[in-house]
Amino acid sequence: MKKIIFLYTFFCLNAAAFAQSNDIWTAFYNKDTTLTGFKDKSGTIKIEPKFSGFTTARKFENIIAVSEEENNKWKSYYLTKQGKVVGKDSLYVFDNSPDCENEGFIRFRDPKTDKMGIFNSNGKIVIPADYSVLSKVHNGIIIALKDAVKKQDGEHFFWTGGKQFVIDIQNKILIEDFKDNNELNFYSLEKTKEPNKDETRDNFRGIDGQFYSFINYDKEFKHWLKNTLLSDLSKGNLEKHSFDKIIYWREPAGWVNISKTKFIEQNFTYLKLKLQELKSLKTDYFVTTDGLNPFIFETSEYDIYFNNCHEAKEWMYPVKSIIINPKNKADFKQDHIQFLRTENGYKLISVSAAKDNLK
Repeated sequence: MKKIIFLYTFFCLNAAAFAQSNDIWTAFYNKDTTLTGFKDKSGTIKIEPKFSGFTTARKFENIIAVSEEENNKWKSYYLTKQGKVVGKDSLYVFDNSPDCENEGFIRFRDPKTDKMGIFNSNGKIVIPADYSVLSKVHNGIIIALKDAVKKQDGEHFFWTGGKQFVIDIQNKILIEDFKDNNELNFYSLEKTKEPNKDETRDNFRGIDGQFYSFINYDKEFKHWLKNTLLSDLSKGNLEKHSFDKIIYWREPAGWVNISKTKFIEQNFTYLKLKLQELKSLKTDYFVTTDGLNPFIFETSEYDIYFNNCHEAKEWMYPVKSIIINPKNKADFKQDHIQFLRTENGYKLISVSAAKDNLK
């Protein structure tokens, strides 16, 4: 199957925007930590502390969402590195947090129409507010839901109906009637004339007649688990496929962080036993997907797995959790074994045992 190299003009068009990232400003606080400002890498204050509320960015790369009090009134807006103010009172807020820049783009919501659009790093609207819902920009492409109806279920809102597409940053439709399952790696995009036969990929026919395929994280992980990890449960292979440090729960200490070599040496019997159980059809277990917990993985070696607002970048680095139910149904405690997808493959990163038998 001949593959077509697929490059988005987005990367070229926005090269200037990414050049700004060489000097990322970092947040700092006033004396009582109620207001936030920003310093450059040399420590020079670029913005005195004046932001509060929805200002969640810890790093100022190109564009951020901010809020501040002025004349006893709150105002919110997007601010670019050059000091340009756009999107006044148009912050896109999800789960009580405003959007965070990704790849030089940030989402906004038009308060009049309740529809979403996207600003680029210079504060220019590149995707107009024509959509019910837009994903973050991932590899220059976006999942877009249009003409949906917003409904409320108690305290929660949700969207129903409408049509879902994949579009690029020029607002061009790539795939119609798109069915997303939240497991797709958009950075693995390949475009081919025929469906990609890789068993870890999902294929979608584009409006141009070509096939767009993406690695499915769930398929990829289960293939890796079976063929790479479970096929060799030696200490050496476990250590090879482990993060440098393992975080695990142990009573009464709580979360403990030690080197992978020490953890595997101390807990090899438990790990091998639990992983061997996964080979049996009788074992009751399931796999979930999430991102790194920012309240547990706090040290600097985990920084690349979080964005500028310290949100887990699960769209690039998902955490796959194997949750093993107890054989005794009267026992409610489960075993949790977590693997982080890194640039070097899946790595064991965290363990929580049903019984307190970790050392």
